Amino acid sequence: MERFAGLVARIVSVPVALVSLVEADRQVFPGMVGLAAEPWATRRWTPLSHSLCQHVALSGSPLVLDDAREDALTCASMAIPDLGVVAYAGMPLTDADGTVLGSLCAIDTVTRAWTPRELENLRDLAAACSAELRLRIASHHARAAQAGAELLLRAAEELTGTAGLAQVRERVRDLVSGDIKPSYVGLQLLEGRYLRRLPDPVRPLRIDARYEYTGVNADFATAVALRERRMVTIRDRADAVARYAPEAVAAWDSLGIASAVCLPLTAARGPVGVLVLGWDATHPVGVNEAAVLTSIAGYTAQAVERAVFLDQRIEVAHQLQNAMLTDLPTVPGLDLAALYRPASTDDKVGGDWYDAFPLEQPGSTSCAGAGLALTVGDITGHDIHAATLMGQVRSMLRQAALIKNSEGPTAALLALEHACRTLPLEASGTLVHAHLHPGGNGGWNMSWTNAGHPPPLLLTPDGTVHRLNDHGVLLYHGLHDTNRTDHHLHLPVGSTLLLYTDGLVERRGHDLNLAITRTGDLLAEAGRHTPLPDLLEHLADQVPGHPADDDIVLLALRIPHPGDPVRPGRGEGPMAG
Repeated sequence: MERFAGLVARIVSVPVALVSLVEADRQVFPGMVGLAAEPWATRRWTPLSHSLCQHVALSGSPLVLDDAREDALTCASMAIPDLGVVAYAGMPLTDADGTVLGSLCAIDTVTRAWTPRELENLRDLAAACSAELRLRIASHHARAAQAGAELLLRAAEELTGTAGLAQVRERVRDLVSGDIKPSYVGLQLLEGRYLRRLPDPVRPLRIDARYEYTGVNADFATAVALRERRMVTIRDRADAVARYAPEAVAAWDSLGIASAVCLPLTAARGPVGVLVLGWDATHPVGVNEAAVLTSIAGYTAQAVERAVFLDQRIEVAHQLQNAMLTDLPTVPGLDLAALYRPASTDDKVGGDWYDAFPLEQPGSTSCAGAGLALTVGDITGHDIHAATLMGQVRSMLRQAALIKNSEGPTAALLALEHACRTLPLEASGTLVHAHLHPGGNGGWNMSWTNAGHPPPLLLTPDGTVHRLNDHGVLLYHGLHDTNRTDHHLHLPVGSTLLLYTDGLVERRGHDLNLAITRTGDLLAEAGRHTPLPDLLEHLADQVPGHPADDDIVLLALRIPHPGDPVRPGRGEGPMAG
């Protein structure tokens, strides 16, 4: 019980957490973390005059209060002045018959708006705590129940924070391998009318490919467990032969197991799959172990449901983000390359982007001598909303640049900011926007504006790297009358320009300036002979370290000497007129 209270305090981030069992005239605390008020902390109980948990027990429902002092039900409770209770969130603890025994509660000493995720975590932990109480009541603190409780504690802690299906698969295998010691742990996911085996990346098996899909109506133990929503036990091979299809027996034989159980995974929205445990020797499953396995299957089902939802959101976001990344134009006299590398953390997707598109030469009525617009930017956030905002900002900046071409990049950026305020579009972030037009002696004239973005790096033909440090304030929808300026520079033949997002150089606990310097050193070492795509891959590998915890976008431009090969970047389409 003390560990449950500790888990609540740690996962929900509260100063006080209690496992409170409500009796006729008092509440007792078998689990208690952070309660310092005396004499109650030493006694580990209070009278009901000091109990908010009694309301959870009476109603059988969660009680969530941002400020107990403001609620008519609790404002007179002595828990407020004597125990320091202000914010309270309590979830019912029940026995096997559904009787509410008390509450697993999180307490804060200041007003607090509980988030849905905090309440979901607390609800999961309360389910685990209730399971523990039921086991203790049923087994009278027998060793089997205690071992099962330890496993449920770990299950509650390990599975609550899983972020994707691969992590769920790994955590489930590690959880059951320690105490229950199966020789095989399988996870099958429901996809339409089929169960699909989710391979174990650490221990791949031939069965995962050979029997990847099983119909939900097939004569397999897993399909029966799913259809009937009950644990199915296979005592031995003879039992499998007598009850299931020959193909199911062949799959059984390929695993080399002697007995198994199939546990349906049923989440809030219905069945999501089946958990399979197999042993290489006869393994009868008793009542206590069956209760533990059923609880673990419940945690696994919740984790799978969240992971599928999260994986789908991440996949949609990555597809959205990749769809908005530009194919680079082919520009006579320029070598272009770009790289987008998403964060190593799967649940991060956001608003990093690059762009390159043709511009007419100011005053020209033809495509001859056309110019080029370059942008690298980063919209604040790491979610689908940030990716969507990025797409809108990118499109509006493109249009502004084409309309304001003769006025320069600052005019385009100011037009973008005006549009964001007018629509309104609450976009914030940083970007560098540059216009390039052919100059003398084969070089190019560049004008650019920087809205709080890391400085572009310019490698000149003599091997020197220059930081283009001039910049203005960041892009923010609430700013008015921003003082932005066009900066101008001639890029001679042999120059290489590098634009990048902060994912390349910014890392918690590391010096940003040193990372930019290292990027410049690597750029200088590459010189003009390293193909730009190879250069960008090298920078993305070497500068941020592994794993990178933010998206990385790189956009490079090189003005080759006559006779140097020009290697098209991400796109090879002709430059539009």
